[in-house]
Amino acid sequence: MKKYPKVAVVILNWNGRFFLERFLPSVYNSDYPNIEFVVGDNGSTDDSVAFVANSYPAIRVVRNESNLGFAGGYNEVLKQVDADYFVLLNSDVEVTPHWITPVIELLESHPDMAVAQPKIRSYYHREHFEHAGAAGGFIDYYGFPFCRGRMLHVVEQDNGQYDDSCEVFWASGAAFFIKRHCWEEAGGFDPDFFAHMEEVDLCWRLKLTGYRIGYCSKSVVYHVGGGTLAASNPRKTYLNFRNSLFMMQKNLPLIDACWVVFARMWIDLVALLHFLILGKFRDAWAISRSHQRFFLDFFKTARKRRRHSRRFSKKGMYGGSFIWAFYLGRKTRFSMLNRRRFL
Repeated sequence: MKKYPKVAVVILNWNGRFFLERFLPSVYNSDYPNIEFVVGDNGSTDDSVAFVANSYPAIRVVRNESNLGFAGGYNEVLKQVDADYFVLLNSDVEVTPHWITPVIELLESHPDMAVAQPKIRSYYHREHFEHAGAAGGFIDYYGFPFCRGRMLHVVEQDNGQYDDSCEVFWASGAAFFIKRHCWEEAGGFDPDFFAHMEEVDLCWRLKLTGYRIGYCSKSVVYHVGGGTLAASNPRKTYLNFRNSLFMMQKNLPLIDACWVVFARMWIDLVALLHFLILGKFRDAWAISRSHQRFFLDFFKTARKRRRHSRRFSKKGMYGGSFIWAFYLGRKTRFSMLNRRRFL
């Protein structure tokens, strides 16, 4: 009889009754044979915990006393979960019945692969990829993440062009499969990130210790996106810009970190001026505040730096600026990027 590793599907919830009611049925009907379902609650003030307890008594609820964000919330909840694999699943994701087995098989067949994600399509535009993950995450030299199937605001239709399972740089936190021992070895998410970019940072740290990150095209899920913070929310702008700087300071080689962070300050200034021109003053101020926080936490973040492994795989890193390629080179699709620029 085939032995299936134990999988814990863990959904972090904060006032998400609407999403739980809509999407828990698909998750609960997943056909993987050795599975546990957990809802980690981040100090919700709505009736979402009562809804889960009454409607799905077999689902275990782990409660945090307050909202610790995506990063801190998962760190606390997973301390109380026992499984071979953790699957961190957003509450606004609809899954297909066979979504778990292909990803677990991919990870089981590659001992040096720590993390993987499924193909992520849009819930509302089901033939298109979804912004947060699409067909696997990549990053450019200046710390800007992008995906196969999504370059900035341009999202591609899924015509099978990314149906190859492959190595990527980061996996989406919307549907994030990780081996438990790798989670523990890396120390989980950096709680100072609170939300946004923490999965990219974790994948980068795992790569620095010799692990690889994967994308599994045989598994498909559908993500609403923006369920907690809309793309236009200044809070999200602040977290993305701040956390990107934190991540580069932590994970780049020292000389590269000095140069890239300096360059990013000027690139961010252009973004700030762009927001001012558009009249988005709160977003412009969010970028300014992100830089202020970066300098205030500079020495704290510096203490988190780790020695780079000689086995560090730069697979999935673009050696130039994909922002430059997008706007000036008109390369609006992943397949249009120069392959020789990837490290």
